[in-house]
Amino acid sequence: MKNLKIANKVFNSRLILGSGKFSNPGLMSAAITASATELVTVALKRVNLGSEQDDMLEAVGSVDLLPNTSGVRTAREAVFAAEMAREALGTNWLKLEIHPDPKYLLPDPVETLMATIELAKKGFVVMPYVHADPVLCKRLEEAGAACVMPLGAPIGSNKGLKTLDFLQIIIEQSQVPVVVDAGIGAPSHAAQAMEMGADAVLVNTAIAVSGDPEKMAQAFKMAVEAGRMAYESKLGAIADQAQASSPLTSFIDA
Repeated sequence: MKNLKIANKVFNSRLILGSGKFSNPGLMSAAITASATELVTVALKRVNLGSEQDDMLEAVGSVDLLPNTSGVRTAREAVFAAEMAREALGTNWLKLEIHPDPKYLLPDPVETLMATIELAKKGFVVMPYVHADPVLCKRLEEAGAACVMPLGAPIGSNKGLKTLDFLQIIIEQSQVPVVVDAGIGAPSHAAQAMEMGADAVLVNTAIAVSGDPEKMAQAFKMAVEAGRMAYESKLGAIADQAQASSPLTSFIDA
């Protein structure tokens, strides 16, 4: 399986983990290890930026941290949160989330584009979470986004790839990595995204709320690897009619 490159970093794993909804830091730490992920996103509002011994950060361990701006409602709030994170955590990597709607948590495309332009100018590695909108994803790419993170379905819904047709267009057109985020509820969903050509997936709820988060994290690791291997191997063409896998004529003649 080929490595994944985002901005100036190369990753062996194409599975990014979220850190919400785990019942305790120990389970989260075990899931991170089992998943073999190299990038974990943490909501800034859940981290005590003034403490050197924050439970959340300790559970993430030595894996690269990807702060996210979940909870902000405007581009202005997002830029402020990003600068706080860079100062406190020493990273310029950022998952940009702006969703003013508390019911469906859908990202605001206008504010997200405005924030991406500003943050890219300030030297951040911006990873914007957005609708599966091919036009918006190209605009974000032009604005300096390091990748795009279109949703498969609403956050935490576990519904799978409900935006399949649009994800295919985004993957086909994108010149930056495409990370399918939100809605992935089963390893088969992750494998499907990878088979389509997505560069990575981000998973949280499906692992955190499962009966055995550690084992589920391992299942997702295997699914992502299998899906990517299938993509790199090039899937066979789909036919409308039956295609015999063995010649029939010689058998009949005998």
